[in-house]
Amino acid sequence: MNFELELEHRMIRDLVARFVKDELIPLEAAVMAREADGQCFGLLADERAHLDERSRQLGLWGLDAPLAAGGSDLPAVAMVGVNEAIGTTVTPYILPPDSPNLRMLCDAADAAQRARYLDPYARGATRAAMAISEPGAGSDPGALSTTAVRDSDGWVLNGRKIWISHAAEADWTIVMALTDRSKGKRGGMSAFIVERDTPGFVIERRIPMIGGLSTYEIVLEDCRIPGAQLLGREGAGFAPMQSRLANRRLEMAAWCIGRAERAVALLCDHAKQRTTFGVPLAERQAVQWWVADALTQIHACRLMTYEAAARVDVGQDARTQISMVKVFATEMASTVIDHAMQTLGAMGMTKEMPLQQMASEARLMRIFEGPTEVHRWVVARSVL
Repeated sequence: MNFELELEHRMIRDLVARFVKDELIPLEAAVMAREADGQCFGLLADERAHLDERSRQLGLWGLDAPLAAGGSDLPAVAMVGVNEAIGTTVTPYILPPDSPNLRMLCDAADAAQRARYLDPYARGATRAAMAISEPGAGSDPGALSTTAVRDSDGWVLNGRKIWISHAAEADWTIVMALTDRSKGKRGGMSAFIVERDTPGFVIERRIPMIGGLSTYEIVLEDCRIPGAQLLGREGAGFAPMQSRLANRRLEMAAWCIGRAERAVALLCDHAKQRTTFGVPLAERQAVQWWVADALTQIHACRLMTYEAAARVDVGQDARTQISMVKVFATEMASTVIDHAMQTLGAMGMTKEMPLQQMASEARLMRIFEGPTEVHRWVVARSVL
């Protein structure tokens, strides 16, 4: 059994790691300083433009996009390595395009939709959002109440969506809605592509989240769209949605590995330099055990994540494994980052260090894409 990435995939991972080291980590101080000063946590337009240009020059766009769309068509295991590297920085930049929405388009789009939506998205020419959660339906997609009803010109959507990332800047949003309430999520749920300026599609409010991040609430009020914007077959939206969520959960696990490795590095650097009561922190048993536990958990998490990704690549059912990874990775990262913050003391609490941002994002990841408790239930249900 080979536990290493193939040479080509290691080279891509290492290239991404150099991009992170040379381009993203140097921006952290400015990004955190602006957020501490009351501005949004994010990149300035010129910073993003530079990163886009540099990553494009390096051939890092569309890494898992189809070859026909100009991408590199990397498998899921290779993307774990890529996202581990991305996860080592808190600079908010993801190599275009965002993989989960790309994956859903690949799974469900017809030829016309590929030309209109997938190809420009794969090139990084457009941005997208995904609208699943509702005020009364978060982790249970079977409780969705947003509806899509046929009319002579296509579909009319009505409902409310919440906790939607990137909605304000998205050129289009994939909206999950019920087309047959009697069939529920399996047979009655469909996906639709709604363009930003469509009448009846309203971004009602921005919701500030911890870590300086934001989500949005969307209202669909008699939102009329052409029939051609049904993504996939009517009533068959649940499966590609689940594939999309699985993709994001693997991304999150890889990000958590990267975050945890960076946190351990910061912990060790400080522990070697800091002396308390005449003894270096590196010689304190508590600190040593934190380091040992962190390295063990990171190693275990990496193996779990690659195994789940390998199952995806060969078409095996990986739902249980991905739920295991989602729980383990997010809790592991939260613990490792917390121990790093504790080791650094007051400095670990400042907005001059990335640890506080890592901690906030790790906390969010224990909720986003399904909370920990739901994934534990999924794992237990597989054997009970």
